[in-house]
Amino acid sequence: MRVIRHMGDVDEGLEALATADPRLEPVIAQAGDVPLRLQPPGFEGLANIIVSQMISRAAANRIWERLQTLCGPQMEALAFHDLSEEQLRAVGLSGAKARTLLAAAEAVSFNQLDLHGICALAPDDAVRQLTAIKGLGPWTAEIYLMFCAGHADIFPVGDVALQNAVAHGLGLEMRQKGAALASVAALWSPWRSVAARLFWAYYSRQMRRETNVFG
Repeated sequence: MRVIRHMGDVDEGLEALATADPRLEPVIAQAGDVPLRLQPPGFEGLANIIVSQMISRAAANRIWERLQTLCGPQMEALAFHDLSEEQLRAVGLSGAKARTLLAAAEAVSFNQLDLHGICALAPDDAVRQLTAIKGLGPWTAEIYLMFCAGHADIFPVGDVALQNAVAHGLGLEMRQKGAALASVAALWSPWRSVAARLFWAYYSRQMRRETNVFG
């Protein structure tokens, strides 16, 4: 399984993508810098991803700072598990996100979820383990595998920013979703995680929109 560890991997992926699909050449030219955005695996990375799913990056950053005040700068699952849903809602989280974070913290604290071990699993198996946590959906699982585990061949088809960016960048008449977008992205394997990074960068620069990707 190919793993992304540094910007050289992203550059290699972009070169391979341009060769595999010439339609991506103008997208690459217009996207500007394509960030690496890797973070270490573990509870802090997963919590950051869950918090990032806010209306705006600024709001997510404010909530994250408040959580660090509660738990300490290193977001440990055991420390987080001691918090109540009311405390989490007080820093700006919705009830659903608070419950998801508490469920994840409990699973990690009691060795029911190994956030380091799943990084070596095949994507389908890793996603299955992550989404077994109540409230944790496929998008969160896929983003964790991309940016904490470094998986190189994941394309989160449920991401609305990616749906819009692919349609805009490739000049498609309609925004592709689900299986249709997966079919479009199949050509970009084994570098679909780099393709996702590319289209998020394109979305931010050319469409002047903010994404919910953390980091």
